[in-house]
Amino acid sequence: MSLRLRIAFASIGVGVVVLGLKFAAYWLTGSVALYSDALETVINVASSIAAVFAVWFASKPADSNHPYGHDKAEYFAAVLVGVMIVLAAISIFQSAWLGFIANEPANYSPLGLGVNAAAALINGVWAWYLIRFGKKHRSPALVADGRHLRTDVVTSVGVLAGVVLVALTGWTRLDPILAGLVGLNVLWTGWDIMKESISGLMDEAASADTLDRIRNLISEQGEGALEAHDLRTRIAGRTTFIEFHLVVPGEMTVDTAHDICDRIEQAIGKGLPGSHVTIHVEPEYKAKHSGIVVL
Repeated sequence: MSLRLRIAFASIGVGVVVLGLKFAAYWLTGSVALYSDALETVINVASSIAAVFAVWFASKPADSNHPYGHDKAEYFAAVLVGVMIVLAAISIFQSAWLGFIANEPANYSPLGLGVNAAAALINGVWAWYLIRFGKKHRSPALVADGRHLRTDVVTSVGVLAGVVLVALTGWTRLDPILAGLVGLNVLWTGWDIMKESISGLMDEAASADTLDRIRNLISEQGEGALEAHDLRTRIAGRTTFIEFHLVVPGEMTVDTAHDICDRIEQAIGKGLPGSHVTIHVEPEYKAKHSGIVVL
């Protein structure tokens, strides 16, 4: 089992523990705001399960039907997480509205608030680790899962502060209002995750910094060539697909041109792990004099 898959499974376990703590906090207090916080954690567990399937499928090697691999499966999981977050937000809005109408006082016990705070602390540590690990290993599903958990931490802290304020002031309607604010925050997070995932499915280009690194590597390692132009990139999960045209002198042999291409591919592969490079060699008269100048 790969390390990414083990981390994805561990995320399910952490989510179940946090879910139990948050529902215990709701049971001890009866707070609608804490209930909305617990309901969001249900989505955390569901998104972690989706991340496991996505990471497992994306790690499968390329085959005849998927010659470019299965990395985009992680984007589908991230979109699914976003959809589930939106559904959770709708459920939270419903609970907040019903709580606002009922206007029933809750039992804001210190034990219940402490249990919820402990759950938020666990979530915070795990969210930080997931985002860090997911970015390092270029896993959109794990990054999306971590960002959702981070949002959960922010809402938990806000809810706890608000519930303490309710207990101090006795203004019971503030409790469902807090739940509604949690729903808005959850809804915004879901939209943000879906937007980024759709960008990946639409073959979004690499970042400007990455493009600059690629241009510099081509320029530094392309000795013997004249220029490179029509650089294009797209990102699919952990893989960055790179293609460009390399202009060489017309009298250059195929072997020499091939050696230059190998040198450039190796440099890009070392500088950008997980990259897949395609180079189209052209004779001198194809030069556009507007691309990457080879040093």
